[in-house]
Amino acid sequence: MTFTDSYQRLAAAQKGRGRGAPAYSIYVNRPAGRIFAAAAYSAGLTPNQVSLISAAFTFTGIALLATVPPSLLLGVVVWLLLAVGYAWDSADGQVARLRGGGSLAGEWLDHILDSAKLVSLHIAVAIGAYRFFDLPNAGWVLVPLAFAIVSTVTFFGMILNDLLRGKRGVPQAAEAGGSSPLRAVLGLPTDYGVWCLAFLLWGATTWFMVVYTLLLVAAVAYLGAALFVWFRRMKAIG
Repeated sequence: MTFTDSYQRLAAAQKGRGRGAPAYSIYVNRPAGRIFAAAAYSAGLTPNQVSLISAAFTFTGIALLATVPPSLLLGVVVWLLLAVGYAWDSADGQVARLRGGGSLAGEWLDHILDSAKLVSLHIAVAIGAYRFFDLPNAGWVLVPLAFAIVSTVTFFGMILNDLLRGKRGVPQAAEAGGSSPLRAVLGLPTDYGVWCLAFLLWGATTWFMVVYTLLLVAAVAYLGAALFVWFRRMKAIG
């Protein structure tokens, strides 16, 4: 199958939007992932190989945060690596659909890499800030550490929701209605793609910490509201 054929098949058969899916993931990352998926399928790559390509880009960018002194150029490089890695992360599932469906092993690998990415990113920020930033107080390092906790709990909560709902035969969020445009825009501060954009400020360390802290505040607010809603839904299911 050619690249064009693969791309057209994916464009005609996109999966539903997850409830609360933010705008960057819907309108930027998924279309970019569609391009990568069509290219990967045409080249004969498997979904697991695509997942590993995503990990290579992502973890290279994460390693640079912890090991190289900040600069505006480094910020651009890190953003590109993380953003491209994120687009490849969207591509593995699309390649699986072109091949007739994914596997449990592939889904397991994807979730393991995602969980490692979320924790590693914020820990790398903590290491980079401690090593290279001129922080007024060492307590600022707690910001990325708190972000690591919040992002991990949020990700696990989403995975657990689908797992428990599936055990009771309740449709997943994407099947139950998806994300409205307003909800997608409101979710932007919690979007991994927006977090990636923040690293364009990595060379302007003060501004980066301001923006990064605001993103943490938004993530905490989102998690607090989500936990309340998720718990009520679980009680309703029984």
